[in-house]
Amino acid sequence: MSQLVASLSLKEFFKSLLDEVTSRQRVSLEEVTEFYLVNLLADFASTDMLFDRQEDGRKGREPLALLYHQALQQEREARIRTLRRLGDVSLYTVGFFSGALQGGVVGPDYYIQMGGTAYGQVADLSPRAGFAGVYRELHDKFRAVVEVLEEISARGMVQAGPSGALKVYESWARTGNDRLERVLVDAGMMPHAKGQLPN
Repeated sequence: MSQLVASLSLKEFFKSLLDEVTSRQRVSLEEVTEFYLVNLLADFASTDMLFDRQEDGRKGREPLALLYHQALQQEREARIRTLRRLGDVSLYTVGFFSGALQGGVVGPDYYIQMGGTAYGQVADLSPRAGFAGVYRELHDKFRAVVEVLEEISARGMVQAGPSGALKVYESWARTGNDRLERVLVDAGMMPHAKGQLPN
């Protein structure tokens, strides 16, 4: 019973945070797309969801290009599942770990391109009465949704304690990202810029 309550609380937490951040960033999403994102965030709160079980039993992440190649070899239903996973993993990874992707072999733009393309293909393959509209909106607004998730991630890191707050500050110092600055200002870790009033 407590697991159900915790799960519902986690979804309520993400719903509240998603509403707050999309409103602040002026990102308009359909209600069913918000529902999809809340479930995605709650599911990926368990890191096991981000990884696949490999042949030797260990958990690992499949490269996005390999997932995409697998999807091309599959029948329609399996292709939809694989492309949806590719979109979900890309969205979550770039939204929550974009700082870690900077300067890597593949950067955030690679994840944005792969994830957006995957959602677009899922929309094309999905039945019109199904979730096609959700996947089309995620395709069309992928970068905006990434920015929403970046802010949600930063707010969570600041609330987690000093080491998380330091990571957000370092990322802001490196990138000058306005959303990260807003998170730091809201947390009282930075003064407001001259002439700037708090929201």
